[in-house]
Parts: sequence; C-alpha cells; structure tokens
Amino acid sequence: MDSHTDAPLALVTGASTGIGRALARQFVDHGFDVVVVAEEDRIHDVARELESSGRRVVPVLADLRTSGGVNSTWAAVDAVGARLEAVALNAGVGVSGRFDQIPLQDDLGLIDLNVRSTVHLAKLATRVMVPAGRGRVLITSSIAAVAPGPFQATYAASKAFVHSFAEGLRRDLRDTGVTVTSMMPGPTDTEFFARADMEDTRLGQMKDKDDPETVAKEGFEAMMAGRSSVVPGSFKNRLQAEIGTHLPDALATPLLARLTKPRD
Repeated sequence: MDSHTDAPLALVTGASTGIGRALARQFVDHGFDVVVVAEEDRIHDVARELESSGRRVVPVLADLRTSGGVNSTWAAVDAVGARLEAVALNAGVGVSGRFDQIPLQDDLGLIDLNVRSTVHLAKLATRVMVPAGRGRVLITSSIAAVAPGPFQATYAASKAFVHSFAEGLRRDLRDTGVTVTSMMPGPTDTEFFARADMEDTRLGQMKDKDDPETVAKEGFEAMMAGRSSVVPGSFKNRLQAEIGTHLPDALATPLLARLTKPRD
C-alpha cells in the first residue's frame, strides 16, 4: 500500500478494545487514515484488521500515562505527513473500591491517563488544527461525569474534568473552525468493568450494557456534526444523565453507591 495518501488523518487513543476500537473502525469506514494507539501488543492486530478497508493504519504501542508515551504518539502522527483532521481522545481506565483502600499508584495512574494525556494530546492537536482553520476533537467522558462517584471517586472526578474541559475548550475555539465534542457513554459491553475490578458490583453485572459499535457510531456522527456533546446508546443513558444533572448530590450519591459498591 502507498504510504502517502490524500486521505484525512485521524488519531484514536485507547484503540485496542471496546469503544476505541469501534471508533477506529468508524474512521476508516468513512475514508480516514488512522493512527491507533494503545499500551497493548494487540494494537498491531487491530491495525491489520483495519487495513483490510484499504486505508493506511499506523499502530503505536505507547503508555499514555507518561509524557514519553504522549510524545512518541505525536511523533507517529507527525511522521505520517498528512493533515490531521480529527482526534478521538478515548484512552481511559477505571479503578473501583473504597478510596482509602485503593493503591495510590492506581489513582495517580488513572489521573495521568484519563486527564493528563487528554489535555496534553488536545494541546498538541489544537495547535495544528487551529492554524489550519479546521478539525474535529472527540473526548470520551462518561455519564459518570454528572454526579459523585462513590466507590469510583477518582474515576468519576476524572470524567467530570474531561467533560468540563471539552466544554471550555469548545468555547475557546468557537471561531477557529475546530469543534470539540464530549461523548458521555453509559455502561458499555467492553473490558472496562473487568479491568476496573467492578465485576462484583451491580453495575458491572448489568446484562443490558450498550454495544460499543453503537456507542462509537453515535459518537462519531456527533463529532462530525460538530455537536457539543452526545450521550450515546440507550434511552436509559440519556435519562440517567438528565437525572444525574438535576438530582441533588445528597440524593444521587446513595443511589449510585448501590450500583458501584463491591459486594461482600
């Protein structure tokens, strides 16, 4: 395959599984070349799968919790030599349990990945997009952003941060031709709950989680339409997001704790 194409370029982080993998598929299906990033070797398998579309796919194995991982990711984007039209900042992780019992390095690693890498890559991307007068930024938040997060305090706070960040960044860039969209999924059928050690919670054991392909499709469409935010998936997600936005925290917190508390 010719390494140089006239196709627009997209960057997708957290692309080895779940929503990120499905987002990468959306991009190639819509004519984008993609740089796909994850900290797992299977990102190379994802790249080979996506290349069947005929698009150029560049896999990057990087730990985005570190500045070195962010910088190597950006070096790969630069090396493609194509115009960067879109970024989907989707990499993230959860941790579960009572805050004082969670290892400190787990919480700090979550903040480094969910928050710092998002800000760092958004800074790099917008400094390219704004001078070009065009670009799309999709940031994966969560409906967890709209209410306190008992037994996932750091995770919920990180998603509140990136949602607020996306909204503020959108206003900053209003007249530049660059749009920013916050995607706020609900419970989705991915590896998230196993990785976050939430399989013994009511939330983790839910049977009707959303399909990541549906979530990615709706997120991609919202990004391309330049929408400010989207709650993809089921109507229940939109209802929960609406309730969480308006219900006083004193009422929302005990209700959420029933879903997120590890079972004895």
